[in-house]
Amino acid sequence: MAAVPDFPARCVIWFGHPHAAERAALAAAGWQVRGVASNECVAIGMRSNDLIVGLLDLRDDAARNVDHLQALLDQHRHMRLLAILPAGPRPSHPQLQALLGYCVDTYTAPLDLPQLVQRLLQLADGDQARSPAGAQALVGDSAVLQVARAALRKFAPVELPVLITGETGTGKELAAQALHALSPRHARPFLAVNCGAIPAALVQSELFGHERGAFTGAATRRLGLFETASGGTVFLDEIGDLPLDAQTNLLRVLQEGTIERVGSNHPQSVDVRVVAATHVDLEQAVERGQFRRDLFYRLNVLRLPMPPLRDRGSDIVLLAEHFLASFRHRHVTRARGFTTDARQALMRFNWPGNVRELLNRVQRAAIVSEAELIGVADLELLPPQVEMPQRLLHDARQAAERDALLHALRQNAFNITACARTMQVSRVTVYRLCRKHQLALPELR
Repeated sequence: MAAVPDFPARCVIWFGHPHAAERAALAAAGWQVRGVASNECVAIGMRSNDLIVGLLDLRDDAARNVDHLQALLDQHRHMRLLAILPAGPRPSHPQLQALLGYCVDTYTAPLDLPQLVQRLLQLADGDQARSPAGAQALVGDSAVLQVARAALRKFAPVELPVLITGETGTGKELAAQALHALSPRHARPFLAVNCGAIPAALVQSELFGHERGAFTGAATRRLGLFETASGGTVFLDEIGDLPLDAQTNLLRVLQEGTIERVGSNHPQSVDVRVVAATHVDLEQAVERGQFRRDLFYRLNVLRLPMPPLRDRGSDIVLLAEHFLASFRHRHVTRARGFTTDARQALMRFNWPGNVRELLNRVQRAAIVSEAELIGVADLELLPPQVEMPQRLLHDARQAAERDALLHALRQNAFNITACARTMQVSRVTVYRLCRKHQLALPELR
């Protein structure tokens, strides 16, 4: 017997008590209504592929159960939420104001049901929205990201090379794509290559092309990356791994706008914008002789540093929710959001792999999670270790050093030479330690 397909349902999670006419109008528009009593902190059942919109009904007794609602909504921040307010003045209670802060729209009784149904449809369809493009593809609201986004918009229209720096996994290629999308070249190709992933023997051919017969196996002419991207943008990721001979040819591209295919002596004009990225310190590479100084100066015209994830604060949770929503669009998963403990663990973690590591952890958690809310264990984030504050740690070390010095002095009857021998340090060090810990030897003797 063939399996019955599990079609997604449009569901309104109604926090409160819907009227009969409201239930009927929503049912006629294809919506299921699942009521959640505002005085009970219960789990909200959701099928994995349901399209969910929440409705916070503050007309009746819900306003008297703010604490219960707060606990529920804290766990379900992923849910898009509307609010219905009673007729009259807007509630001024601080807790109610905080609840309304969760809501994307508010409606005042009596309800305009056709308008409400239309808005619910818009919010449900928003779950299928395309990924943001341009500068908005860099998801987040932190101050450091706003600085990077502003620089990106400023650099995009300028026909000069851009050097994007930052740790591995900070989103350098995404920034390069945004630069291209905002530039006058946006309708032309954007081609990316990882300079460290190309075998050294093939770098010249990959970037600049080759003529037929240029080397064994070159049966036909091949256009390189720069000719293929004509009119567009070439993104050279991990530029610090580019071999020195290829660096020379890249310098020619930047200075003269020409390339020479392998096996040819005839320069070919190319019209491309070069955007490069690196996670290494190119200045140090120049000093070590691993990177051409003149090429560095040509690339380092406009510099765009990408901030590490650990410096982006609340962006960490925003990105996690964005990655989970994107994963849900492509795969069936029950997970819809994160528990409060999981959000706190996300904020505490140091993220050595930055955004790429966050993406991988969220995708893995979305697969293994058996609940609607991803927990700390699903993310494989260990609970924080209790660490002694730096000041207390310093004080403890100083006290231990002083006690060890006093013990050695007393053990050797305050003889400095014997004390130095016991501690395996010089006599000068013993005198210095006595001054450091304010030990008056004549008085102690």
